[in-house]
Parts: sequence; structure tokens; C-alpha cells
Amino acid sequence: MARKLFMIAVIGLGGVAVLLWLGFWQIDRLAQKEAILRAIETRIADATVALPELPDAERDQYLPVAVEGRIDGRPLQVLTSRKNAGAGHRLVVPFATGERRLLLDLGFVPQGAAMPDLPPGRIAVIGNLHWPDERDSFTPDPDMSSRLWFARDVPAMAATLDTEPVLIVRRAGDDIPGITPWPVDTTGIPNDHLGYAITWFSLAAIWLAMTGILVYRMRKPEGGTA
Repeated sequence: MARKLFMIAVIGLGGVAVLLWLGFWQIDRLAQKEAILRAIETRIADATVALPELPDAERDQYLPVAVEGRIDGRPLQVLTSRKNAGAGHRLVVPFATGERRLLLDLGFVPQGAAMPDLPPGRIAVIGNLHWPDERDSFTPDPDMSSRLWFARDVPAMAATLDTEPVLIVRRAGDDIPGITPWPVDTTGIPNDHLGYAITWFSLAAIWLAMTGILVYRMRKPEGGTA
């Protein structure tokens, strides 16, 4: 009996230790994620600068830039949805600033809305450089006949539109009727680590209680007094 109790206690306390470790690991991940989000928010709030000659995806991620140019081709439509607005499309266009052709994310158009008229002349754009990582193994290939995409794949879009693999996400500048800017921000970046930590800690408490109950029942005499 003593050996059984010992083994149950070892297994029970071992399980509690593992669950507690997972909870504290999620607390650590929470601190890391909060630091990343603060860094992104700080970068987005920086003063705008001129477009770098050779933008770097790591060094210049979220860099605020101000550019002028003209829309130089038909848009690609990226299927997406927006909170409080429902399904729709992001419009990504080739944007010529003179000697350079870039990708420009103009913003959001609701599903069913008529395709807005794009300005023929030069426009001013304030936005953020972004290399979004939205494509995975489950993402369908784009429908080239309808120019419908299911993720912002910067290299593939640049190859399709014959531009540099550089994307500017518009947040301000000249207004374009029918298109709502959808600027880079942190609201769409999940940060559920506190909830995960609470779950692991709760499971640890339950596991500990179950171990204690099991040990108590095994130690309790089965018979009554003679």
C-alpha cells in the first residue's frame, strides 16, 4: 500500500509540476509578446521619413514613410474581413514614384461595393512598410483570372505586378473615395497567453486536488470498528 501511495504521489506531483511549468512558460511568453507589441506601436508612431533606397524587411518593418506617385496598373483584390465591416477586399496596386515601382495597399472595400475609381494623377501617401506573413500551407493559390488573392504575398504580388518586393500600407494622405485605409496596427495580433496561463494553472490545481482525493481514499480504512 505504501508503495502504491508513493507512486501516486510521485505521478500526481510530477503532473502538477509540468502543468505549473507550462503556466509559467505562458507568463514568460506574455511578457515577450507585450514587449513586441510595444515595439511595434512605438515604431508605427515614429515620424515619417523618405522611402529608403534599399528597404530591408527586418530593419524597416513598420517604418513610417511618405511618398508621392501614381497608381500604375489594375489592382489585385485580397479577400479579407474587417471587424465591424464584414467581408471585403484589400486593394493592392502597383505604385510608380518616378524611377521606382512599389506595391501599395490602398485599403479596404466592403464586399458587394462597386469597385471605386482610382485617381489617375499623382497622389500623396503616408503609410508603413510591411512584409506581412499571411500565407501558409492552407492558403489557396490566387485566382489570376479574377485577380483575387487570399493573402498578401509580397514576393508573388511583386512578380505579378512587376514591382519591387516592397509594400506600403496606406494610413493617410490624399483621400480616395470608396476605399478606407486599413493601417498597420497591433489590434489584429493575438495575445492570448494570459488565458493560456490561467488554463494551465487551473489544470494544475485540479490535478493536485484529484491526487489528494485519490491518496486520501486509499489511506482511509475500508472497514468500521469491531
